[in-house]
Amino acid sequence: MTKKNAGPELNTVPKLLARNAAKYGDAAAYREKEYGIWQTWTWSQAADEINALALGFLDLGVKQGDHIAIVGRNRPYFYWSMVAAQSVGAVPVPLYKDAVAEEMAYVLDHCTARFVVAEDQEQVDKIIDVQDDLKALDGVIYLDPRGMRKYDRGALFEFSDIQQTGRDKRAELSPELNARLDAQDYNTTCVMLYTSGTTGRPKGVVLSNENIIETGRATAEFDNLSVNDSVLAYLPMAWVGDFIFSISQAYNAAFCVACPESGETMQHDLREVGPTYFFAPPAYFEGMLTSVQIRMEDASPLKRKLYKTFMANAADVGPKLMDGKSVGLGAHLKYQLGKLLVTGPLKNTLGLSRVRVGYTAGEAIGPELFDFYRSLGINLKQLYGQTEASVFITQQRDGEVRADTVGTPSPGVELRIDESGEVFYRSPGSFVEYYENPESTADTKDPEGWVATGDAGFIETASGQLRIIDRIKDVGKLNDGTMFAPKFVENKLKFYSNILEAVVFGNGKDNCVAFINIDLLAVGNWAERNNIAYSSYQELAGHPRVYEMIQENIANVNASIAEDEFLSGCQITRFLILHKQLDADDGEMTRTLKVRRKIIAEKFDDLIGALYSDATNIKTTTEVTYEDGRKGSISADLEIRDVKTFPRKQVAA
Repeated sequence: MTKKNAGPELNTVPKLLARNAAKYGDAAAYREKEYGIWQTWTWSQAADEINALALGFLDLGVKQGDHIAIVGRNRPYFYWSMVAAQSVGAVPVPLYKDAVAEEMAYVLDHCTARFVVAEDQEQVDKIIDVQDDLKALDGVIYLDPRGMRKYDRGALFEFSDIQQTGRDKRAELSPELNARLDAQDYNTTCVMLYTSGTTGRPKGVVLSNENIIETGRATAEFDNLSVNDSVLAYLPMAWVGDFIFSISQAYNAAFCVACPESGETMQHDLREVGPTYFFAPPAYFEGMLTSVQIRMEDASPLKRKLYKTFMANAADVGPKLMDGKSVGLGAHLKYQLGKLLVTGPLKNTLGLSRVRVGYTAGEAIGPELFDFYRSLGINLKQLYGQTEASVFITQQRDGEVRADTVGTPSPGVELRIDESGEVFYRSPGSFVEYYENPESTADTKDPEGWVATGDAGFIETASGQLRIIDRIKDVGKLNDGTMFAPKFVENKLKFYSNILEAVVFGNGKDNCVAFINIDLLAVGNWAERNNIAYSSYQELAGHPRVYEMIQENIANVNASIAEDEFLSGCQITRFLILHKQLDADDGEMTRTLKVRRKIIAEKFDDLIGALYSDATNIKTTTEVTYEDGRKGSISADLEIRDVKTFPRKQVAA
């Protein structure tokens, strides 16, 4: 069924590409920094590159309905690969580039991928390691030829050769390509994206052209995105957010997608690009704030005083100005002076000077962190979404931005809360199905199209904004009947630059306890300034003065939690600092850096038991995975400390 507002000529991503090439042919579509130099492709050039690749796919024998996996860092070539796959009626399946071979094997086998477009020798080697288990795999197309000279060419193809073949056989293959393009509509599968697998095996989420195009069109209009905007594509291509921002919205609004040279240069490249549209998860904003705090601690007394003075004013005035509210003349003049001396240069250093629209999502963001960026004059807003929704469920409108809500329903989205408090939605972006998994599809999406999010929340009567409490499976009760919501506490803890990650336990218990991961950069910098020597993360994490610092941070959070009439019972009574950082390679986090709470609880059950005893220390041994894939173990004697708690605020009658 073709949607009326899109028109039959714009019901697939390749048709949007053709529109952009014709209408915005000379406008920048892609930029990439390589060897320190920015390269640019216009929409007409991008269309030519994609067309040549699509013709090359046909010559390889790609059939309609085939799955083509794509793995590598964010590069224009891989976005072209996705659209070229769509052009021939195949389904692109992007993978996480840092996934180990076994993780890739599961996805490649599950989706029965016939071809893989891989970045370089490293990714090709992973696939070769598991190819015997991939019965459907017919070939690997590699982009970077370095190191590939002596490989067996039987099922290996160079990206540039595939494109050249497509160009050479354009006249012969174009009729078939045009026929396949014409056969597609809104019901055709656009992409398959795998969930992060927080509670089990990842599921393949099938998203149609209707899901992707309707969501991209409506949300681009919501924030007035246009050909004049730009975005930096640095988040994993396997994540639904990157696909929506870098394909769905980019092709609907025809804005430019810029790709950094590497993860290490991303911050520098962000500053050079100066995007007008920017998305980052809370962890990224936390990291940037930590960097700012470290730099200010090392600054001269005069700079620290200027920073403290003008940031205090900005914290009060900045958000009001962002929301169009009036402020006093004196405060406004002081804000403008601070903009000249402090906040302006700081925004430029962060690479956010030109950001017109910024979003964060994925995890709840601490109010203090959220307010910091808005005080700088950055239009940072929150959205709420998931892979199954093509990202957008709710988003915040300009002038209605708050740290404790995630906005009102996105255009075309309906919301409802069931009797258990779980959030449900229905929208044009709602996924078609979980691939080869009808049971999970039926459990998640009912016949009327309502999708269960798995999150607990409520809609405020006055504002109509949605508030998310936590994952419904994680929300529980303490033994006294009061609510237990671990994410609420964890996000408050992570505002402190010393704390990288926190995992709180307490469901069905008398009180709450916590595991802490310190931030090695922030705490390491602090240790250097205080002449504290250490040789490893484990040694620094166990230092008595580090424990004292974290103990104080948690006590401050307890004081804040005590003021919340519903969640004041979630104060942390005891904690320990883990001897290792939580790691996706060890199964403790997803590739999108979400905590796998159940796995952590099982893996460290001895530590949880000690926290709920009278013990003041515990010896433990933990298996770890090294960068080269080898397994090993580390042992530690961990200290357990009590934390000050505060009288609870009474619940109003």
